[in-house]
Amino acid sequence: MDFTLSSTSLNPPDLAENFKASGAGAFNGFEGRVRDHNDSKTVVGLEYEAYGPLCQQEAQKIMEEAKVNPGVIDIKIVHRTGRLKVGETAVWVGVLAAHRDEGFTACRYVIDELKKRLPIWKKEYYADGNSGWSSCSCLSGRTGPDPRDRQAIPRSL
Repeated sequence: MDFTLSSTSLNPPDLAENFKASGAGAFNGFEGRVRDHNDSKTVVGLEYEAYGPLCQQEAQKIMEEAKVNPGVIDIKIVHRTGRLKVGETAVWVGVLAAHRDEGFTACRYVIDELKKRLPIWKKEYYADGNSGWSSCSCLSGRTGPDPRDRQAIPRSL
């Protein structure tokens, strides 16, 4: 399992190409991209700041929680920092699993928990010249299904 903060552009095809395991029947990936709008405002770019040591520690916990399902083989996460343009990949999550349902469920769990728990702050830049920091929800506590709940995360299809 691997978590990386990157100050350089992400290339999702390269990330996926180099992420393999012989027992994986499924690869599930998620790409979070910078969109051109938020709350009725035109967004022209973003800036991410992160507290690296705590990000690393909390991301490791999230991956371990998702990997509690024995069908999940490996997880890789890369999150951007610095300035990004509209259309750039801000976060990439890859999950290798024995079966597709395990992969989909783990991938969804990981991205949802990253957004809630990691100390990563996002500043949006708007077309009107204004900018503003988005609130960090990482300190608000964990919500959503517990990955150890076998009904919340199906074992296989």
